[in-house]
Amino acid sequence: MDLKKEQELFSQGYKLIGALDEAGRGPLAGPVVSACVIIDKNFKITPDLEKIRDSKKLSAKQRQVLFPIIKQSVRAVEIGVCNNEEIDKINILQASFLSMRRALNKMELKPDIILVDGKFKIPKIETAQEAIISGDNLIFSIAMASIIAKVSRDFIMEEMHKKYPLYCFDKHKGYGTKLHMEMIDLYGPCPIHRLSFAPFNLII
Repeated sequence: MDLKKEQELFSQGYKLIGALDEAGRGPLAGPVVSACVIIDKNFKITPDLEKIRDSKKLSAKQRQVLFPIIKQSVRAVEIGVCNNEEIDKINILQASFLSMRRALNKMELKPDIILVDGKFKIPKIETAQEAIISGDNLIFSIAMASIIAKVSRDFIMEEMHKKYPLYCFDKHKGYGTKLHMEMIDLYGPCPIHRLSFAPFNLII
């Protein structure tokens, strides 16, 4: 991965680039978490950052090692969270957008342009933006955001495990694994399950 896209934007006169990605669209439990990172034209891919990839291509340990390095290397980082009740109320796509807006709104430093992972632009924001399909796989700054989002969400789910230990959220992070489905069969949904998702949408 390189900074070709980002350098192209800097050469067009943009000073601060924001990159956004989310983690947790697919799970049956817990929040969707978005992360925004902001870089300027002085940002370089140091040897410490060369392992950056889409978060899904890294192990949990690799992501945890990269997490503080990314935070130290960029101009600003924020996350936005949308919980399971909000997801049930407005649907997962709209909740993903809301979590992205929340991350952006928390930023003291405001980007001139945003690169967002996926095929949709974020509605209800005035900042210039570009949606990039497979952005977390192609664009370095989005890959950094994907790691921040994933590690942040995993941490939240580990905390949820302490609250609801029967469901083993520390192991599957809310995804529909065999273990998780077995726990749902045994105990039914808990307060952080997404009741609008299958299998729950069949029983409410």
